[in-house]
Amino acid sequence: MKYFLVILFSGFLSACFNDQSSSDQREINNDEATEINKNGFRIAAVDLISGVNNSESAYIPPQCYTNVTQENKKVSNPCYSCHVNGTRPNYLHDDGDLQIEYDFTDYSSFNRYSNLFKDRSEEVSVISDELIDKYVEESNYFDLSGEIILSEILKDVPKTWDVNQDGQWGGYIPDAYFNFDLYGMDVDPQGLPTGWVVFAYYPMMGEFFPTNGSTDDVLIRLPNIFRQDSQSNYSKDVYRLNLAIIEAMIRERDVAIDETDETLYGVDLDRNGVLSTATSVVYQWSPLNNIYMSYVGKAKQVYEYNLAEMAAGLYPKGTEFLHSVRYLAVDGSHVRMAPRMKELRYSQKITWNNYSQLSNSVSSEVKERDDFPERLSQYNSSKKHGMEKGLYNGRGWIYQGFIESESGDLRPQTYEETLFCMGCHTGVGVTTDSSFAYPRKLGHESFRNGFYHWLEKGLSGLPDPMRNDGKGEYLTYLQLNPTGNEFGTNSEVKNKFYSNGELIPEMVEKLNSDISELLIPSPARARELNKSYKVIVDEQSYIYGRTGHVLPIENIHRNIPVGEGTGISTAVSASRI
Repeated sequence: MKYFLVILFSGFLSACFNDQSSSDQREINNDEATEINKNGFRIAAVDLISGVNNSESAYIPPQCYTNVTQENKKVSNPCYSCHVNGTRPNYLHDDGDLQIEYDFTDYSSFNRYSNLFKDRSEEVSVISDELIDKYVEESNYFDLSGEIILSEILKDVPKTWDVNQDGQWGGYIPDAYFNFDLYGMDVDPQGLPTGWVVFAYYPMMGEFFPTNGSTDDVLIRLPNIFRQDSQSNYSKDVYRLNLAIIEAMIRERDVAIDETDETLYGVDLDRNGVLSTATSVVYQWSPLNNIYMSYVGKAKQVYEYNLAEMAAGLYPKGTEFLHSVRYLAVDGSHVRMAPRMKELRYSQKITWNNYSQLSNSVSSEVKERDDFPERLSQYNSSKKHGMEKGLYNGRGWIYQGFIESESGDLRPQTYEETLFCMGCHTGVGVTTDSSFAYPRKLGHESFRNGFYHWLEKGLSGLPDPMRNDGKGEYLTYLQLNPTGNEFGTNSEVKNKFYSNGELIPEMVEKLNSDISELLIPSPARARELNKSYKVIVDEQSYIYGRTGHVLPIENIHRNIPVGEGTGISTAVSASRI
């Protein structure tokens, strides 16, 4: 059985919303100008050549400007979810630095995310529940016939998107159909595998809780050799095994698998010394002691000829991720992922960096910061294709994104809009090979072994994941951040889980067995967040902050003196799930 997640596309609804956008921001983004191409698609005129219009330090997210001292003088700590001592191959150790101090330059100490301070009440009030519900239920990824809109547009790349004017789109062309089989593998309309595989994961704390504004999904795709048997034929079984092997290498732990005849692959997956039937990929990796692991199929052959790399904590070169960020849909009292995408994010590992290279990269950045404390981080685009391909993070990965135009369709992100993504995928200790989601994948004991889409099964019924220190991850976050977000603004979570400043035992018990109690908002809050974000879409003011909210955010600094402490006295150490 396949789960075809196509929902019909229509974009006319944005005309139903009052346009309250400011002329200066729309002029900067220049996205109200559209053309209709020969196939009838609306093309947003977007500037992919210019650099920065608002902030050279846009890689620092707005959450980092949070005033963690609340009205009652109690200090929260949203910083620890990202800024921790990294685990090899992430050599960034920033728990003491960036939990306890803001550590901004003179330039970045000024908060340029002006959208955070705006009152959106008037704009939101004119958007009815019926209009916003209809809007988010309409797909801006598929057209009426089920074709991928961006793919069709990019076949004849618009002149305003063609950076080098070569008549071709040099970056990623969307090719995932969100049509998953029982193993989470995506299939195109002709029944052929696209290589994309969806997986379920524990959402990252704070911003990626749906209760704070967005739902999202993540797909992974390994290079062709990881999908082929030793005869270079596509093999679903080989692909599934290689995904498990890479999961074991990324998480550095054993990974359960279905019963597998090891003699078919010539690999001792369970490390018991014989080729027999394995029910797990056992993690054993210590090159200094001559202990290695192996891929299966064609990838095994290529690896044995030293033409493919393998190392703990690192993905193979050529690995891709696809990440859609979406609105919240409301069905009566139920809130779920919406068809409409706010963003479509893509990343690919284009270079292999070994441990020494990754360590030297971090050391060089630390030294540069010491020698030139006012110098900002730099992220470069392709010399040939520019922002068609996106930005390089210096750790082996390129990042590219598409975001809603004023008409509601997806368009390429500008340099500054993509710069917004780079700090989290480069400058935090919590990532593994620059990634967040796959290290947080649900295990073999989960529904469909963790390879499923949220529209097949949502977050309801998932237990609070246990950290290595034996504490619930989400409970720990809630204890340190009573509102369940970085800004201290989610009163719905606070009122639900706290009474007189103390956690409600009954709610803690519910959270232990069902994280949706914390992560999923009420229908009223979901609609409010959808409406407030739609105002930002109307304005095309993403570079001024893309956080959905109605009232101005109070717990945030407009300007932070250089050297200012956060107010957090003791850093919280990392503890992986």
